[in-house]
Amino acid sequence: MAISTSSTSEILPARPATPTRLPWYLLDLYKYLGAFAFLTTVYTGLRLYQGAHAVATGLDSTLPEYDIYWMRLFYVEVVALLAAAAGLWGHLWLTRDRNLEALPPKDELRRWFALTMWISIYTFAVYWAGSYFAEQDNSWHQVVLRDTPFTANHIVVFYFCFPMYIMLGGAAWLYARTRLPQYAREVSLPLTLAVFGPFMILVSVGFNEWGHTFWFREEFFAAPIHYGFVVGVWFALGVGGILLQACARMTALLDAIEDAP
Repeated sequence: MAISTSSTSEILPARPATPTRLPWYLLDLYKYLGAFAFLTTVYTGLRLYQGAHAVATGLDSTLPEYDIYWMRLFYVEVVALLAAAAGLWGHLWLTRDRNLEALPPKDELRRWFALTMWISIYTFAVYWAGSYFAEQDNSWHQVVLRDTPFTANHIVVFYFCFPMYIMLGGAAWLYARTRLPQYAREVSLPLTLAVFGPFMILVSVGFNEWGHTFWFREEFFAAPIHYGFVVGVWFALGVGGILLQACARMTALLDAIEDAP
């Protein structure tokens, strides 16, 4: 009896091709994870820099070493953040969608996912500013006091951490206003409060420094001069309202996609 010599590829079923791309709703995932990795690297680097140089060179602002290790860092931060904010906000505005009424449900849903990513990156930056660096500031002043508004910790928390999350919050607000029909038609109160409230913390910094210089010398967490910081953080609760708006709209979009022929 003759034995078949046909190849195994003719007998066995072909294996399904392994997908090489992410699903359409996760196409921006690499940007999201990259932003988290970038922020974590920057904040960790700044904290390690403080640990290495703050006590050795950051206790007396009149020393030459202070200008080298801290004022140079201050100038780099200010220039870098101003350039980044101008570039990011300008890009979001110049590339805005001018025909939002014709946006397909699938594309709009993907943009809602992107807005959720923007908000979570923004809150991640707020967390770093308000935990590792802002909480450290009280301990710093209780031990070292302050001989200048540009202390070793202020240069990081006031002139980098706060402006960084303001830049990201403003970017999230601009993204929503220029990419999503619901936010383009009307101003979202929760989104605006969630961005504007923490921004006011930076404004409170000026009053805080004036008060500690001329009025309230001690550094206590519960001092009245710190009440403005607390109120600013409360506004971050607006993030919950953003999630409610997002869930309601995303549910409607998922129904529209499912019902589409």
